[in-house]
Amino acid sequence: MTATSASTDHRIGRPGFAVIPVLDLRGGRVVRARRGERSSYAPIETSLAKGCAPAAVARGLLEAWPAATLYIADLDAIMDGSAPDLGALEAVARACPGIGLWVDAGFAEPGGVEAFLATGLGRPVIGSESQSDTSLLARLGDRAVLSLDTRGAERLGPAALHDDPSLWPPEVIAMTLARVGAGAGPDLAALQALRAPGRRVYAAGGVRGPDDLRALRAAGIAGALVASALHDGTLRRTEAGDLA
Repeated sequence: MTATSASTDHRIGRPGFAVIPVLDLRGGRVVRARRGERSSYAPIETSLAKGCAPAAVARGLLEAWPAATLYIADLDAIMDGSAPDLGALEAVARACPGIGLWVDAGFAEPGGVEAFLATGLGRPVIGSESQSDTSLLARLGDRAVLSLDTRGAERLGPAALHDDPSLWPPEVIAMTLARVGAGAGPDLAALQALRAPGRRVYAAGGVRGPDDLRALRAAGIAGALVASALHDGTLRRTEAGDLA
């Protein structure tokens, strides 16, 4: 089964602002991400699902928030260059028909990303940390989503990807790894600095609840990737309509 193309018209207060729930996969299970310290991520314990199977957690996230897109990070593929876990992705697609998938699987070579696109399982996320140059992103154009990865003050991957918005596809994720699961709030100043004409920037890392979403929207950010706030219950479906 294939997932549909990701939509960017998630109506949270105004057209175009998106809340995109996140699943981090390792060893075929969903794990809890904290501060980008991937080797220490443990299987998730959440009130949204029984166990940590990707399909069950995906359904739970979508029951917790009315999203049209899920972001999935395949940590095994990102960390060791292995192939994407297509079984897990297919399970999520079957469990969540009509949902678009953005998939970060450490894509670094044309062959691997073209093979993934051929599955029809979603849009590849090209993480700057996995790139040696700008060629893969240039090849893919708007078929991909770009993730500009940072860890604290360190920008990961080629400087050109961070510095030259002309290289960016329409959707760009600002992945602040040190803030993931840390409850520190999004880095609004850094996010605003990434804004560029014709590009939609999505915050990843630090969202604690609806006040952070309002601040991001007010700052002109297109949306946010969220996991901990949904699992911890600080962001609830009933609040979706209150963000106007």
